[in-house]
Amino acid sequence: MAGKFQNISFEIEDRVGRIRFARPPLNVFNIAMMGEINRAVAECATDRSLVAILFEAAPGARAFSAGVAVEEHVEETIYQMLDSFHGIFRALEQSAKPTVAVVDGAALGGGCELVAGCDIVIASERARFGQPEIKLGVFPPVAALLLPRIIGEKRARELVLTGDLIDAQEAARLGLVNAVVPAEHLERKTQEVLGKLRELSASALEMTRRALDMGRGLSLSETLSQVENLYLNELMKTEDAREGVRAFMEKRKPVWRNR
Repeated sequence: MAGKFQNISFEIEDRVGRIRFARPPLNVFNIAMMGEINRAVAECATDRSLVAILFEAAPGARAFSAGVAVEEHVEETIYQMLDSFHGIFRALEQSAKPTVAVVDGAALGGGCELVAGCDIVIASERARFGQPEIKLGVFPPVAALLLPRIIGEKRARELVLTGDLIDAQEAARLGLVNAVVPAEHLERKTQEVLGKLRELSASALEMTRRALDMGRGLSLSETLSQVENLYLNELMKTEDAREGVRAFMEKRKPVWRNR
């Protein structure tokens, strides 16, 4: 199984699919890596006994994930990049397996969005969270949909519109994180949570998660399609969106033209 992947490690062990991000040091999601994550999630979806899908960084990484690769955020690859990333959320919603994120270090941009999309989040005291996309002249589509539901409208708007980062304790206070523990206790806390899920029926967990998603109203997949249209066909045609990405790659401050 390990031979199928270069950017992640994946195993199903004791009814849990464990997906570890293995693109050090910052686990930046590129198209190839996101394709591997999608394949691992699809494999989890076929296992009827599975009680959870777990996301975490592989040992040696400095971040859970620092986000999606900016160099692929250009006209030639933006459609494929967005489709690959959003495909993860669509696959998770369709599989309806409970999801757990274990965060040690930074979860920024797409990394923070994946955290927002998980059911249970366990963070170390040194974890940091944020959506800095606005500083590149763009916005985070998944966060724009999920964060207001999770942490409340006003705080979500502030974080997405300013790009500010928050620490683990603030993330827990807002409801983005379920538990904060010292880094050396992360695995113990993770096994405690997984132990509770392993005692339960996989089919009951799946149906319960579907019911919870129904309570939101429109599915994430339906609303995401509308936001993708805005992102790809309006935002990415602006001069400032292109300038923000160029400035990041050229390691300079962007010059906004406000159009």
